[in-house]
Amino acid sequence: MGMLASLISGLASGETIAAIQRARVTAMVYSVAALAALCGLGFLVGAAYIWTAARYGPVAASLSFGIGFLAIAGLILLVYRMSAGSRARRRAKRRNADMKAVGIAAALAVLPALLKGNGGVAKGGLGAILGPAIALAAYAIYRENVKPDSDDPDTGKGK
Repeated sequence: MGMLASLISGLASGETIAAIQRARVTAMVYSVAALAALCGLGFLVGAAYIWTAARYGPVAASLSFGIGFLAIAGLILLVYRMSAGSRARRRAKRRNADMKAVGIAAALAVLPALLKGNGGVAKGGLGAILGPAIALAAYAIYRENVKPDSDDPDTGKGK
């Protein structure tokens, strides 16, 4: 509840609006800087082309620049494809951690309502706590004993 109160007070005091404005200005500055860097890179490529064309001729310069840029594009795609497996594992690990956190938060949020009652545990409260806990334990045991799937489309590893 304290976090919600902090968020509401932040909104009321205008800190959030100021932070959003700072982020907007920062994004604009970085965008203009990136545009200027791209223009500078374009002029450097143009200068290199002119120098290569003067030294080796326009056809050789065009062919070498074309092949060079295609090689760079292929290298980028190759590196991206090779790192797909690690990205998929990171996403799965993050997804599992998020699901665990959501489950724990939901259990902690429901726990006071389940424990509230006349003499401690409300009617059916113990079963409502133990049932999902047993199911969660059974699922964890199942996941430990299942072999990993080798036909995972995210990792690209097949049979």
